[in-house]
Amino acid sequence: MLTRRIPATGEALPAIGLGTWRTFDVGPSDAERAPRREVLRAFLAAGGRVVDTSPMYGRAEEVTGAVLEALPAAPPPFLATKVWTFGEEKGRAQIAESMRLLRTDRLDLLQIHNLVDWEVHLPTLRSLKRSGTIRYTGITHWAPTAFPDLEAILRDEGVDFVQVPYSAALRDAEARLLPAAADAGAAVLVMRPFEEGDLLRAAARRPLPGWAADLGARTWSEIFLKFILSHPAVTAVLPATSSPAHLAENVAAGAGPMPDAALRRRMGRELRF
Repeated sequence: MLTRRIPATGEALPAIGLGTWRTFDVGPSDAERAPRREVLRAFLAAGGRVVDTSPMYGRAEEVTGAVLEALPAAPPPFLATKVWTFGEEKGRAQIAESMRLLRTDRLDLLQIHNLVDWEVHLPTLRSLKRSGTIRYTGITHWAPTAFPDLEAILRDEGVDFVQVPYSAALRDAEARLLPAAADAGAAVLVMRPFEEGDLLRAAARRPLPGWAADLGARTWSEIFLKFILSHPAVTAVLPATSSPAHLAENVAAGAGPMPDAALRRRMGRELRF
């Protein structure tokens, strides 16, 4: 699988990650958890590592932790979660609970979700990084209206990661935020690459474009993910799924040719739905 370097350290990360919003918020029964177990098993076996979750995602942290613990001899994931509350004390308590649910004593990445009380939580994240409890600090936001705030924090605060929405249909991040992340030396994680499925549903009515063969792409999901990854500032993209079949399509996007500059421009013109 294609890897990209984390600017802060040079560590290589596989470019296709796994989101858990909605898809991992399920109950305790084996019928509910078995597809998630297969998705995580296949994801790690394919060379994926970044698993992104949050306290906001219902039971996703609990399910992720339980499923990972049950996988025999699974390669270690790059575990990313978030803090999503107000106040230092509540933040520290939420982080401790997230680690309990994920069944780990060390997080690879801790992000401030949607910039909630970020000025309070950022010193906590820095303290946890110094102690070795977390490896990287990050910030996120789902709304393009928050991009100026993200840009200012990247410029002034020196966080390691930023997570933003970016897709063939939503390209606001290209104007300033992705260049700002590159200038600041921050890794970029991309959420909502399929616009919550809207892009895939719209594309299903069309045949694959002729240039898909040049990328080795056999599905629309591969095309949309390769477009995102063709931006040099993007470190990894986080499609969420509970379907092993969809997972196979997603990880396929991390192999084979990537768009060059000319094809990327063409994709940008033609991938309008």
